[in-house]
Amino acid sequence: MTDQTMTIRQMCDSFDVTPRTLRFYEAKELLFPIREGTKRLFTRRDRARLKLILRGKRFGFSLEEIRQLLDLYETDDQQEVQLARTYEVAERHLKEMQEQRAALDEAIRELEAQMNWGAERLNQLRARAKAA
Repeated sequence: MTDQTMTIRQMCDSFDVTPRTLRFYEAKELLFPIREGTKRLFTRRDRARLKLILRGKRFGFSLEEIRQLLDLYETDDQQEVQLARTYEVAERHLKEMQEQRAALDEAIRELEAQMNWGAERLNQLRARAKAA
């Protein structure tokens, strides 16, 4: 591996992704590897973009949102627009995740209550059966 480029296998190993994933991101114009015949060579820029793509996916960003944010990087040397837009998107996703967590916490409490009721009822039925 040179300091400048990585093969698809090296990228897969480094980022724990599949070749199919890398080809998909390339097809979606999120990554732009150098093509030498059928060989793909990924630059430092591709590696940085992949890190951002994977982080964005982990945070629930859509590929379109990620693409728009990456495109902003190309147009704004100071990255102010990109950072502001990233913050807006992240803020929205954080709110959605917090709402999902609250809904999940409520569902867990309800399920635990139902299971406790079921366990108590089952114990009552078993106690009656033993007494009879």
